Amino acid sequence: MKNLKINNRFTAELPADANETNEIRQVSNAVFSYVNPTKPSNPQLIHASKEVAELVGIAEDEIQSQAFLDAFSGKEILPETRPYAMCYAGHQFGNWAGQLGDGRAINLTEVEHNNEFFTLQLKGVGKTPYSRTADGLAVLRSSIREYLCAEAMYYLGVPTTRSLSLMLSGDEVLRDILYNGNPAYEKGAIVCRVAPSFIRFGSFEMLTARNELKNLKQFVEYNIKHYFPEIKGEPKEQYLQFFQTVADKTREMILHWQRVGFVHGVMNTDNMSIHGITIDYGPYGWLENYDPNWTPNTTDSQNRRYRFGNQPQIAQWNLYQLANALYPLINEAEPLEKILESFINEYASDYKTMFLSKVGIFTSTETDSNLITALETVLQLSETDMTIFFRNLSQILKSDTPQNAIKKVNDAYYKPEEISGEILEAWIKWFTVYIESLNTETLSDEVRSQKMNAVNPKYVLRNYMSQLAIDAADQGDYSLTDELYKLLQKPYDEQPEYQKWFAKRPDWARSKVGCSMLSCSS
Repeated sequence: MKNLKINNRFTAELPADANETNEIRQVSNAVFSYVNPTKPSNPQLIHASKEVAELVGIAEDEIQSQAFLDAFSGKEILPETRPYAMCYAGHQFGNWAGQLGDGRAINLTEVEHNNEFFTLQLKGVGKTPYSRTADGLAVLRSSIREYLCAEAMYYLGVPTTRSLSLMLSGDEVLRDILYNGNPAYEKGAIVCRVAPSFIRFGSFEMLTARNELKNLKQFVEYNIKHYFPEIKGEPKEQYLQFFQTVADKTREMILHWQRVGFVHGVMNTDNMSIHGITIDYGPYGWLENYDPNWTPNTTDSQNRRYRFGNQPQIAQWNLYQLANALYPLINEAEPLEKILESFINEYASDYKTMFLSKVGIFTSTETDSNLITALETVLQLSETDMTIFFRNLSQILKSDTPQNAIKKVNDAYYKPEEISGEILEAWIKWFTVYIESLNTETLSDEVRSQKMNAVNPKYVLRNYMSQLAIDAADQGDYSLTDELYKLLQKPYDEQPEYQKWFAKRPDWARSKVGCSMLSCSS
């Protein structure tokens, strides 16, 4: 790692845990604890991103080196660095959970490259003071899912962490995949993920909950100084601008989630980044059939708090908790409340624009909102694949009849025989209005189709695809992991050689573990 430029601002400028023993405990008056990774017995590199390596200053020829294997498996500590785990709290499923922290993630270091800063973090390298009752390890299935998904999201244009490397640890890890009393040993694995930082809403909640207001002030000002240097003015004004910026970035992230049909599955405040990037890929999923009430998380199956259609409201709720954490520095509720209120209003306006771009309407009219509402309703009358429907919608011409239009999206229906009677009439009614709207647009069919295909991906990482890669990897075959990695680098391109992945969820995956519902250990 000869070109890695180490720059540990986080540990140099912020309060550390005075206790340096790696014992599970409550940590106070600190935002992080020094802790070394647990050394793996026999690490093996499965996959690495040349692009992300270059991003952080690692040469391509170093990826296959022993030094790379040692550093990003946690076997050896990079020179001039001290790994650490962050202390934070959070609301989980709407309930205050108290101290959480990096329970199975350890930050190796910060690096600087091309005037950008990145934190390199290993997930699955052993316990930390924040591991509670867990072992701090990760398994191959969850690691493959995180490694692939972060990169898939990046190429979709969704703000996200990045994936540098995926490795086997050489150790076995005991897991109860569905929390039903049937634990089994699985292959241990380690992912190196990359982000500007891994600072969360819960980081601020922890300091306020413990009334560590001096540390809170220092921490907020640290974030402004290093991540939002454009923020200027008096201290109180800076704190408000900081909250506004985080709210804006969060809104942008959620819009992208809704655009591509992504469901995070566990939007706790400790899983929300101040950078507005998607972090902590656990029980995520993409909508198969368009169902706003769907959540991939078994833990959330009853209340469906984190369902697809509720993600904007949960983002606002989480921002409310961040506002509460910042309040002691501002001592004024009204400006924070205005930002929270504007969040949902601006989201509604941006959502309309985004959704209309998905259907190829680029000139706003009075009927646009009705067009959106009607489509969201008719999509749910019979199981309709979200990704395939919106992708095929670009094939419709201004000269098409509603009946021809339905034929062009027919592949999106899971049960085509259901598109009859009242359901067929509803679709004909919607397509009649839609085609009329298309004929008010000035863009040609060809140009409109190109613009639609730039916002409606053809390929997304469906859970059954991940599971196929996981099943093969369990047998030592990583070719499918590599195939999906390459496919997902160009999600908006046709890629005829990968046409088999432009398909509805197969019937066998409807109820298979890992393909429909997943646990938080996923």
